[in-house]
Amino acid sequence: MSVDYKKIITIEPGKRSGQPCIRGMRITVYDVLEYLAGGMTEAEVLDDFPELTHEDILACFAFAADPERRIRHPQPL
Repeated sequence: MSVDYKKIITIEPGKRSGQPCIRGMRITVYDVLEYLAGGMTEAEVLDDFPELTHEDILACFAFAADPERRIRHPQPL
């Protein structure tokens, strides 16, 4: 099952300095990924943030993995 992160991840210039957030909340994609990378399980993240869903977590992964959203910089010669 593929999650369309574009329906979940929002970017608003005035919220969290324009960082990608989850469903307009103040929880950023980077917050969630940092918690998971720091050793928290998905269940622990969802317990700490009951407003989040399993689909929100999957959307964070999909957002981070999407090569289309990355800015391409020319390689130096």
